[in-house]
Amino acid sequence: QVLVVESGGGSVHAGGSLRLSCSASAITYSNNCMGWFRQASGKEREGVAAIYPGSGHIIYASSVKGRFTISQENTNNTVYLQMNSLKPEDTATYNCAAFRFVGRGVCSLIPLTGWGHGTQVSVSS
Repeated sequence: QVLVVESGGGSVHAGGSLRLSCSASAITYSNNCMGWFRQASGKEREGVAAIYPGSGHIIYASSVKGRFTISQENTNNTVYLQMNSLKPEDTATYNCAAFRFVGRGVCSLIPLTGWGHGTQVSVSS
């Protein structure tokens, strides 16, 4: 059983910032690429960012590169997504998820499974 606690999200104006966090069990944290995908109403699911805590490998979607930062905190098995310079097009439900490995310790942006119920991020213009 995967135990994950998501937090963060909310509503901001364009240009604002939000931070998401995803805390997992030690086994989940150490064995998975972890990150977030998002899905906006009427749109395809999009992998946003992923990190493998074991290697520190990080990958971002081009749509968020330079604005979002994913990080890890090993002491509490938590991954964070700092979202800066938010745009209205970032509005979506964000889900913490496991992502597919594409090599030893290398993450892709292909989500394997979402955890939790997701958190809403709304950015107004």
